[in-house]
Amino acid sequence: MATRRSPRFKECRRLGVNVCGHPKAMERANAPAFAKKKKVSEYGLQLIEKQKVKAYYGILEKQMRRYFEAAAKSSGNTGDALLVSLECRFDNLVYRMGFAKSIRMARQMVSHGHFTVDGKKINIPSYAVKVGQTITLSEKGQKSGALKAVFLEDKGLKLEYIEKNLDGFSGKLTRLPLRSEIPVEIKENLVIEYYSK
Repeated sequence: MATRRSPRFKECRRLGVNVCGHPKAMERANAPAFAKKKKVSEYGLQLIEKQKVKAYYGILEKQMRRYFEAAAKSSGNTGDALLVSLECRFDNLVYRMGFAKSIRMARQMVSHGHFTVDGKKINIPSYAVKVGQTITLSEKGQKSGALKAVFLEDKGLKLEYIEKNLDGFSGKLTRLPLRSEIPVEIKENLVIEYYSK
């Protein structure tokens, strides 16, 4: 299974936003050595926004193109549809619910079979979670004090479309998120322009 293995902090500084969620990722971002000296072209701006999306959700180019093509066929705003479909990925929801400290950690935990969806074991990070489905830490995962501690100590964002059950070590996608609720700094219109060429 192909995964992104680029240096996370370096990627955050290059893109100008903390895409990995680590508190120290942007510490050196304003250092003179990392100051941008050239004016970025219109294509360059579109490319940066596309790379931000890939970095936020930990996906590769082939996957990104498939998500765009599906969003383009949907009714409504293509940019919103793209981000909503990415937000409903299994690994991303595991991260948003606070089971993991990063999208990479969430992806690994899903691949190792630490979660069930409505009681069924699923180890596919790209699985599209549907509204009303419940993600639960498996019995094997609950035996790990470290995994339980991450979930119980989670101080992350409280999202309106996610309902957490601390006692049951689970979380539910209660509805599809609105674009304004998705915690990513992305100009999705530039991403759509990039792929529409």
